[in-house]
Amino acid sequence: MSITLILIGLVGGLITSVSPCVLPMLPIVFFATGSGDRDPDKFDRRPLIIIAGLATGFTIIMLLGTTLLSLLGLPDSFLRWAGVVMLAIVGTGMLIPALGHLIERPFYRLPKMSGSNGGPFLLGMGLGTLYVPCAGPVLAAITVAGATGDVGLKTVVLTVSFAVGASVPLLIFAAAGANIRARIDAYRSRAVMFRRIGGVVLLALAIGLVFNLPQVLQRAIPNYTGGIEQKIADNPTLQGALTPFETDENRQLSKCTPGDDKLADCGPAPKLRGTGKWFNTPNDEGLALSDLKGKVVLLDFFAYSCINCQRDQPYIEKWAKTYEDSGLTVLGVHSPEFAFEKSAGNLASALRKEGTTYPVVQDNDLDTWTAYRNRYWPAKYLIDRDGTVRAIKFGEGNYDQTESLIRQLLKEDGAATDLPAPVTDVADSALATGRTPELYLADNRPGYVGTPTYIESGPSRYRFAPNQPANTYGLDGNWTATSEYVRAGKGGARVRLNFSAANVYHVLAGEGTVTISRPGKADRTIKISGTPNLYPLIEGDSVVDETLTLTYSQGVTAYTFTFG
Repeated sequence: MSITLILIGLVGGLITSVSPCVLPMLPIVFFATGSGDRDPDKFDRRPLIIIAGLATGFTIIMLLGTTLLSLLGLPDSFLRWAGVVMLAIVGTGMLIPALGHLIERPFYRLPKMSGSNGGPFLLGMGLGTLYVPCAGPVLAAITVAGATGDVGLKTVVLTVSFAVGASVPLLIFAAAGANIRARIDAYRSRAVMFRRIGGVVLLALAIGLVFNLPQVLQRAIPNYTGGIEQKIADNPTLQGALTPFETDENRQLSKCTPGDDKLADCGPAPKLRGTGKWFNTPNDEGLALSDLKGKVVLLDFFAYSCINCQRDQPYIEKWAKTYEDSGLTVLGVHSPEFAFEKSAGNLASALRKEGTTYPVVQDNDLDTWTAYRNRYWPAKYLIDRDGTVRAIKFGEGNYDQTESLIRQLLKEDGAATDLPAPVTDVADSALATGRTPELYLADNRPGYVGTPTYIESGPSRYRFAPNQPANTYGLDGNWTATSEYVRAGKGGARVRLNFSAANVYHVLAGEGTVTISRPGKADRTIKISGTPNLYPLIEGDSVVDETLTLTYSQGVTAYTFTFG
């Protein structure tokens, strides 16, 4: 158990730390770790101390946050707001030196920690309250254990190893910030400018966190770590160690294969339990599954700050409105990932913002989540008119498939003979959308056509196919592939893309250029710099069927193509 579980935690943390959800944290650790009073050629312990504090704070919050808040009689949102306030104070102190010295003064009286005051460690602890990474399978298991009080040795081992793995890239950014600051401080005018820029960045991030603005960035970037997260989730050790307990009520759910495109008989749907406030029901009254016999029910587990869930919501809303008169009832079960999501006011605000009109219930203690042995945000359970679970879907995507299963259940036994037309307009099927589906440039992913006939992990030489079908891509030249991306090698690595869309976007990372060759138009070169980001290749007014040839400089990393 121990070695495998530690490795799962480390890998899960590393993957999470490079996912889109963590990008807003990087400027914080970059600018908050510089110390202006050291030799730039000597080792600086400050970044290590800050990240150690962050990992410690994150671990404590994950495992004991709910219990501590309850014992102290504090609201669930206290820790998040405390972290935001601390971030604003630190940013203001960087802009106003006198205030900065006043903030640091209490820390001078603390015992020394590895040659530095305790201030950096406490700063890291504060940042740990703001570290809200994506809800991958490892983090989901940790969160559920902490929220339900089911914290055993396995959970502690997993949490600590996850925190260590997630801290490694943050430590690199922290060390880079400290080193750059130390070198800039040799020039007083530049040092003042760097400090002020850092103060502005921290204040801007504090304001952004107040209004949840980082979610805009997180939504814009596809979940390029989803594939490897799924592989981790499927690991038997993780599932066996942390999946909620099997009971007589939920034992038959194992008959359903999550993501299967066929209906199955997975036993009676477990009851809703431990429910809190209801939304979007008459007089906010509660519902029970037994009251919905004769209806097809889509039970959707979600958390409102989960980016994957936010991407899901528009599809679920369309299905709820379109098929309501045909016998479909959608029930949203809000199972919070973090303490601030337990607030009924926060949830109500999020539902208004997203335009959610179907019934939603709070599952703050994760009682219903546990009854369904759930492990994911989002997760969908399709229940037929007799109250039997017929299909399970974990994660986002495959919306056309889910809608097809809904329609099959509505038609079952002739209950609904005249259904509205399907409404999934952006699905994972080009036939359903009229546009090319999202294409992943990685091994074991559909959409590639060329020589060799499949993409294999590691470095290889590729050649374009003589004839390339629509809605596919091919590779040419030297590429190194992983389960998440391909990286251009020497000698003019190229991609040929056949697509149907008005807009084409490409998630890229690294340092270099990509040259876009489009029939009948002059070549255009874009500069790529830094962490994964979404780059527009074509932005048009109408759908076109075209072929693009892209030439990548060595070292540029390509993740996905998305279309609109």
